[in-house]
Amino acid sequence: MLYFAKWKTTLIVLICLAGVVFSAPNAIRGAADSLPDWWQPVTLGLDLQGGSYLLLEVEADEVVAEHLEALVESARAELRTARIRYLGLGVEGTTATVTIPDADQRGSAQRLLAGLDNAVEVTAGDDGQFLMTLNEQAMVERRNQAVEQSIEIVRRRVDETGTREPTIQRQGQTRIIVELPGVDDPQRIKDLIGRTAKLTFHLVDGRVSPEELVAGRVPPGTEILPAAENNADGPPTYPVRKRVEVSGDRLVDAQPSFQDNQPVVSFRFDTQGGRQFGRVTSENVGVNLAIVLDGAVISAPVIREPILGGSGIISGSFAVQETQDLALLLRAGALPAPLMVLEERTVGPGLGADSIRAGALASLLGFALVVVFMLASYGLFGGMAVVALFVNLFLLLGTLSFLGATLTLPGIAGIVLTMGMAVDANVLIFERMREETRNGRTLRNSIETGFRQAFKAIVDANVTTLVAAGLLFYFGSGPVKGFAVTLSIGIISSMFTAVMVTRLMVVTWLRRGRAQALPI
Repeated sequence: MLYFAKWKTTLIVLICLAGVVFSAPNAIRGAADSLPDWWQPVTLGLDLQGGSYLLLEVEADEVVAEHLEALVESARAELRTARIRYLGLGVEGTTATVTIPDADQRGSAQRLLAGLDNAVEVTAGDDGQFLMTLNEQAMVERRNQAVEQSIEIVRRRVDETGTREPTIQRQGQTRIIVELPGVDDPQRIKDLIGRTAKLTFHLVDGRVSPEELVAGRVPPGTEILPAAENNADGPPTYPVRKRVEVSGDRLVDAQPSFQDNQPVVSFRFDTQGGRQFGRVTSENVGVNLAIVLDGAVISAPVIREPILGGSGIISGSFAVQETQDLALLLRAGALPAPLMVLEERTVGPGLGADSIRAGALASLLGFALVVVFMLASYGLFGGMAVVALFVNLFLLLGTLSFLGATLTLPGIAGIVLTMGMAVDANVLIFERMREETRNGRTLRNSIETGFRQAFKAIVDANVTTLVAAGLLFYFGSGPVKGFAVTLSIGIISSMFTAVMVTRLMVVTWLRRGRAQALPI
């Protein structure tokens, strides 16, 4: 226990220096923007630097309704192909309904409907009516998938805005918490997050006359969609076929650009989307192609010629900022369901500054009390433990900076708790040395036995606390996770400083000095 190889000594010194180096940016926090990405200070959480808090709810039932709408369109096409006469095909709540008036065709119709989707249950009602509903397992899976996908897309959108270290996590079954440190005005972020940004391409139904459009009379499979605000040059409504020719899910890139000195958004499809877009434009030259975003027609240009390159341009009465936001939304992807803002809070930086001052005061006071206790109780060895405590703080702060962790007020509490726990190992070691000296052992033997015998108790105590911190991190959320992270890093660094750093200092003192008694 009292022998250190040169490589081990070098490694200990390098680890301590690394802690100092990676914690150094926190002393020049004001110049963080000019520092490289790998050398940044700890990011302060919402409760320390202020910012915005949003609680969102995913309207997951919309996903079920959308799936049923797609099922209705498939059913309409299959029934027409099979020449089965039907009435009242549509969606009511979470059920799709259709009536087959011919009793001889009802058996064939039921088998055809049942084969459309394995997740759909078809039941026969009165007077030839059939009800199509998603089974319970399919509904739960689609709701969960909608929430998980919404979290990922919200994260992409927030990251695209340049917000540093946002916190985005699920709460309950259908809710999402979004914390945006440093964002004082969340309105633009909220607008970007709240837009579904579902982009689809449809053919305009040229069979509908302007008079029929005004009267709201459109054939089955066609719907009337309003024009978007930036589509000022077109008519107020469009007769659009419900069938989606190309989905925005196939987009791989979207960028703001200019055409004829007007802001536009250029987009590019993946291979399959490019083939679909090429087929649609090849087969429908002279037909208007409606570009629909969130249920409104942005533009409906005439297809002049086949577009086979898999790319295109969305034009309209856009402002430059609108094209940038639209391109961002399209790159991030469409939300599977609308998001509703349930709660919004803005935390001022003044409250965060008060929290930092209170946390700093608590840390300094706790540190001072630990230093006084160690020096008064263990003298020179207590001073070595204080030096190891300094090293422990550098390692803790440096690790948080290196990992890009976010420091919150509970995280500061974890640091304060770590300082008290960091000297526990030294207390166990020093008390064991004192006990061995009282039993008549020599100075060298007492020191060696103290480190060796106390090691088991140190490991047991710290591993138990580490397990508790791991459970807090796994089952907790937000601030609880922050506390668990700082506590876990503090436990690991305190074990290193107590077992390695303090022991290295004691061994160095023992080798260079001529002491005959334990300096405790």
